[in-house]
Amino acid sequence: MYTVLAGGVGASRFLQGLAMAVPQRDITVISNTGDDLEFAGLHVSPDTDIVIYALAGAVNPETGWGLAGDTFAVVEALQRFGYERWFNLGDRDLATALHRTRLLREGWPMHRIAADLARAWGLECRILPMSDEPVRTVVLGPGGELPFQEYMVRLRTEPEVQGFRFAGAEAARPAPGVLEAIREARAVILAPSNPFVSIGPILAVPGIREALAGTRAARAAISPIIAGQVVKGPAAKMLAALGHEVSALGVARLYAGLIDLFVLDTADAALAPAVEALGMRALVTETLMTTPERKRELAAAVLAALEGAR
Repeated sequence: MYTVLAGGVGASRFLQGLAMAVPQRDITVISNTGDDLEFAGLHVSPDTDIVIYALAGAVNPETGWGLAGDTFAVVEALQRFGYERWFNLGDRDLATALHRTRLLREGWPMHRIAADLARAWGLECRILPMSDEPVRTVVLGPGGELPFQEYMVRLRTEPEVQGFRFAGAEAARPAPGVLEAIREARAVILAPSNPFVSIGPILAVPGIREALAGTRAARAAISPIIAGQVVKGPAAKMLAALGHEVSALGVARLYAGLIDLFVLDTADAALAPAVEALGMRALVTETLMTTPERKRELAAAVLAALEGAR
């Protein structure tokens, strides 16, 4: 079994490649739910839904989120009633939120809902939320605290980040199956996701970081930074604002002690010796996932390197 700690877009693209390299039934995804929010009274889990849509072959390829060919009639109509249109949720995407919200009101835990959604989309892999309890990523900025989606979508990452708080993490527990998926995996992979707000909330749930540090599985992390730039999202801005080096090496330092293998792009090959000085092996390969074949090749390269690390 291969276990992947996953955020949204970058993780979903890697998972598409992984599902071409190994059977889907051999994949377990531990999904970040720190980005979850309430939209028009509905519970939305952006990262979980992106992963499901991507693995189902239904994600919007242009944005990396939402459903291909979706329309936005509902969010447009809501503006008539005074709703601000800052969070774009497509009409068919709303169906997922409606279903999830109904199940939550009926008392279903999040891990059972995620399994139901994966089944409905015909997936054979296991999708696990990091916790059944709510954990919300809060961005600390000059003006105070901001819910993550307010910072990310409404304010377009403009406020300078001074830190993060994962509200509810202290009282949360890993969802059923999460710790076992880490401890019993053949390999655990930290997807090319933002280390602060995609992987960070998962590791903030008590017990998950300890399970990752103590597992006998081979462990890898893939850099979301290539040649000092992020492919998508605010990871580079966050590294700079928090005083970290804006590079693959800067990300590797955040994972020191937790992984055995760090994957960096060929553009960053010169950083490999410094990465290995942190106590991890470096794999230099093409990490930019621009085509299905590139996605599969990256996944295959990571798996081959992990087999060598066992």
